[in-house]
Amino acid sequence: MIEFRTVSKSYNNKQALKDVSFTIRSGEIFGLIGHNGAGKSTAIKSLVSIIEPSNGTILVDGEDIATNRLAIKKKIGYVPDSPDMFLRLSAMEYWDLIAVAYEIPEEEKDKQLLKLMTLFDMVENQARMISSFSHGMRQKTFVIGALLSDPEIWVLDEPMTGLDPQAAYDLKELMRQHAAKGNTVLFSTHVLEVAQQLCDHIAILKNGEILYDGTVEELQAENEDQSLETIYLKMAGRTQAEEEQPSSEIDLSSPERRG
Repeated sequence: MIEFRTVSKSYNNKQALKDVSFTIRSGEIFGLIGHNGAGKSTAIKSLVSIIEPSNGTILVDGEDIATNRLAIKKKIGYVPDSPDMFLRLSAMEYWDLIAVAYEIPEEEKDKQLLKLMTLFDMVENQARMISSFSHGMRQKTFVIGALLSDPEIWVLDEPMTGLDPQAAYDLKELMRQHAAKGNTVLFSTHVLEVAQQLCDHIAILKNGEILYDGTVEELQAENEDQSLETIYLKMAGRTQAEEEQPSSEIDLSSPERRG
């Protein structure tokens, strides 16, 4: 189980997370939903110890990340929001690096790699440099790396971005299977159809704050069974004031206006 307890994070006097609290139970797929800049990646990077929250506590199976960081990191497989890293390594060199970091026995690594490379059509590309890959192939490389140690907790930041339809389908099936075994999957997305297909539980973020924390079914029941897209846009979309604001006056530096 993962618990965020009043977690906040500030960058240069701007709050990316504001007293965020939610619980992810074992055996469920939990989706963080929100616009770009809503705080999804900040929450995820806090969980995987890339950044440290300004305030609050994150617990994994009752242990505080701040005091049990290394042990908790070994439980987590992480796919970052950008696959443009380790570009001077081949895919196999990257996977070997992951195997060493997670202390995966050679026989277990080879068995798991063969399964994942075959599933994601990467067998023939294992010796190629990551820099030579398309965005989708880089994404596959990092997905394989995240799943290589067969960790209890999968933390996937926009994992479907760039994947071809077959790879996206296969990853969604793996996520379902992993949760069905009693493990935990946390992923972020702004693709509402994917969230509605996969998630047992969602949290909607806007400007670093939780707008909703519960199931899709509960949310729809509260909103006359409207689609998740309709409900989400009503909750987290542009306000009437923003709609009426001339485009020349919109602040393009705002996190929700980026990329």
